[in-house]
Amino acid sequence: MPIRLEVIPFIVAVALVFGLLALILYRRNCRRWCLLGCCAAPAVVCAAYFLFFFRDPERTPPADAEAIVAGADGRVMSVTSMKEDAFLKTDCVRISIFLSLFDVHVNRAPFAGQSAFLGYFPGKHLFTFQEKSSDVNQHNKILITGAGTRCLVNQIVGPVCRRVVYWPDHDKAVSVAMGERIGMMKFGSRLDMYLPVSDVQILIKPGDTVRAGETIVARFKNQTGQF
Repeated sequence: MPIRLEVIPFIVAVALVFGLLALILYRRNCRRWCLLGCCAAPAVVCAAYFLFFFRDPERTPPADAEAIVAGADGRVMSVTSMKEDAFLKTDCVRISIFLSLFDVHVNRAPFAGQSAFLGYFPGKHLFTFQEKSSDVNQHNKILITGAGTRCLVNQIVGPVCRRVVYWPDHDKAVSVAMGERIGMMKFGSRLDMYLPVSDVQILIKPGDTVRAGETIVARFKNQTGQF
């Protein structure tokens, strides 16, 4: 399975920390079993987890031009109707996806279109399973504009996840395909997708488990507004 290169600093950090600890214990004449138990075993476990966390499996988007897919792996925390006044400026449905420490954290485009980075917005570091974290936590904002609708994507950090990354150009809109990789959230987080109510039919509900780039969460309405 492919692994993101972002894992390298974490593997290096594990090697340095446990290598230094092993050196200290060795100079204090610790026995071999002590070195194995206190240094080698924890280092292997930590390195294995980081490799697992930064995995980046291939995904196959549905062959359906009217589909809108999940932007992240995880569990749907809420599906909420609200007015989004800052960017979409219309009545929207917000789909909130919570990512545990064991989910794939690579984010993907929900549909084909133009993806534009709107900026990084400072805020708090509440646990992202809390509903109000959508409004007050630090996050990236991304606007994806397609032929059938627009989607505002928020990559939200929590108390553990301190960094969110958007990979395409930050200075101009770029073309993305459905399911294309657009970024990553590190160590537990939340992704919110805002979709205009008038443009889409929502197909998922709270509690559903979704996979980025594959699970259909909504469908486009046609031009007459019928499904």
